[in-house]
Amino acid sequence: MLRTFTLRDALVAMVDVLLVAYLIYRLLMLVRGTRAWRILVGIGIFVFLLGLSDRLHFQTLHWVLASATPLGPVALVILLLPEMRQAIEGLGKLDRWTQRLAAPTEVRAEARTVEEIVAAAAELAAGRIGALIVLEKAAPLDEIASNGVELNAAVSAPLLGAIFYEGNPLHDGAVIVRGDVILAAACRLPLSESTRIDQSVHMRHRAAVGVTEATDAICIAISEERGTISVATEGRLRRMNGHLELRDLLNHELRGIEEEAKPTRTRKAKKEATPK
Repeated sequence: MLRTFTLRDALVAMVDVLLVAYLIYRLLMLVRGTRAWRILVGIGIFVFLLGLSDRLHFQTLHWVLASATPLGPVALVILLLPEMRQAIEGLGKLDRWTQRLAAPTEVRAEARTVEEIVAAAAELAAGRIGALIVLEKAAPLDEIASNGVELNAAVSAPLLGAIFYEGNPLHDGAVIVRGDVILAAACRLPLSESTRIDQSVHMRHRAAVGVTEATDAICIAISEERGTISVATEGRLRRMNGHLELRDLLNHELRGIEEEAKPTRTRKAKKEATPK
């Protein structure tokens, strides 16, 4: 005898579907901007190739991919262990449930904040004072900030200079910046183990690369030996030619402002402008 599908059953099914959809949405928001996102993209490509090889009768390729499939869940747990741990820890923090209901958005900074960071970087580089300034974007850096000293202070060049002054107990570590606020100082960053990095690169710059391998953050590293400013993004380190290049990069990454085209004068115009 067929069971009658009642209104109650419809409501239960709808709530069930909505809960599953919300969990998937939260998972995607959790990994957005981290290395886990790239892992999930790779899994999607793997599944696509598995189905495509079966449809096109690529027997050898399909056998190789199908043989690796049973190991997928174990490999997934190993690769996503940091993100899974962070998610489980977040379930016990009831005071943050209201924040988690809102969709995370990419952090934006004001023009004043960019100028303060650029001024601090230029001053630290001129004084050959080592520094690490991590700028948060979409992926939250709460876990890294929690291993440092909480500040929650407005970003300013004098404050950044004071933090990294050698006599300050907070100078050994990184500063975490979210938008226009310094979340914490003296934070420990994960070191990169990439073989692409030159052996002459010191620990400070390896830490800058390491945090950008795991998240979409931007890390400014200032060398105390050379007095240079370098920026790490997406696991790659790039040396700045000066604070003006740093300003252009931060305005683009944190404020979405492209570098303004500099006016150029033709040789004919220069000749006409030359006084006779």
